[in-house]
Amino acid sequence: MENATNASSRSKTIVKTSLLGIAGNIMLVAAKATVGFISGSLAIVLDAVNNLTDALSSTVTLAGAKIASKRPDKKHPFGHGRTEYISSFIVAVIVLFAGLLAIYESIRGIIGDPTGKNPPDYSLVMLILIGVGVLVKVGLGLIFRRVGKKVDSEALVDSGTDALMDAVLSTSTLVAALISYFASFSLENYLGLIIGGFIVKAGISMILSSYSLLIGERASKEKTHALRSLIASYDEVKGVYDILLHNYGPSRSIGSAHIEVDDKMDAKKIHDLTREISAEVYMKLGILLTLGIYSSNVATDFAKEMKNHIVAIIKNYPSVLQLHGFYINEEERFASVDLILSWDDETPEETIGKIKGEIASIYPEYNFYIVQDLDFAD
Repeated sequence: MENATNASSRSKTIVKTSLLGIAGNIMLVAAKATVGFISGSLAIVLDAVNNLTDALSSTVTLAGAKIASKRPDKKHPFGHGRTEYISSFIVAVIVLFAGLLAIYESIRGIIGDPTGKNPPDYSLVMLILIGVGVLVKVGLGLIFRRVGKKVDSEALVDSGTDALMDAVLSTSTLVAALISYFASFSLENYLGLIIGGFIVKAGISMILSSYSLLIGERASKEKTHALRSLIASYDEVKGVYDILLHNYGPSRSIGSAHIEVDDKMDAKKIHDLTREISAEVYMKLGILLTLGIYSSNVATDFAKEMKNHIVAIIKNYPSVLQLHGFYINEEERFASVDLILSWDDETPEETIGKIKGEIASIYPEYNFYIVQDLDFAD
């Protein structure tokens, strides 16, 4: 899990950024609502409502960050980090709502004035205020995305994306306002319809991303490769397998892995090795790791021969991604091996049955057990 100091610093950064977003959007709401009502522009009023949803999004992000930073407790021993994924989902729903509202109001505007002969009554000061609003939204969007990526906050990144989309929407209203001002012709409803579609698309994308995080995603290649490389850097480790990582919020991971060691290594050395690896993994990668042990078991010529036969057999099965954990007890005539099968194999039990049958035909006197592992990490 996260170092307490880093978690506190991250939470403070999210809070400060969210407060900046709330303040900025409230000022935009006040300015645009005033312009919209005075000029009679539905598009500007709609833009103000959209900024209000942004303020609500920042409030949700702020609340999520505060809850996520709470200390673990008896009921939630892994902390409250996943709250941020819930807040990110709520932000995405707000974005989707804003997009649907934009489409609805634009269609109403088109029905009421299909030829655009009744443009709003803008003044030069109003146009300047709209232009400043565009710059403010771009600035907020870039700040939110930069800080969100820096502190690994999906909710902040989503809020930044929403702000940049809003800047595009505000730009379209500015262009429409300029056309209305100079040409006495209104295009704002048609532009609002198009931009509303883009916002809806962004909202749906953000919902799918947040939903995926909530139900649990496959660990990233970068994280699993970094973990595998760190563990494999120990001379005593002959292989790293079965990496399994659970995400309990940004930078909060709990996981397990198996390492293969020499079968002659005693319990004390294994204890010292696993403690040292777990400590380094936590310090460098922030992962609370539990390690299991595989015994390297190819000391005899017969064991090497059997393993080579098994390797040759599985090469004929493209869905088998990896073989590990080979173990043989020559005295009791027992052997086992773990196989990782691809998610694309729709009949894994049948594949394992065929492999086991081929092995049995070569070594009929042995009881052979195959463990099917799932492809949880690259």
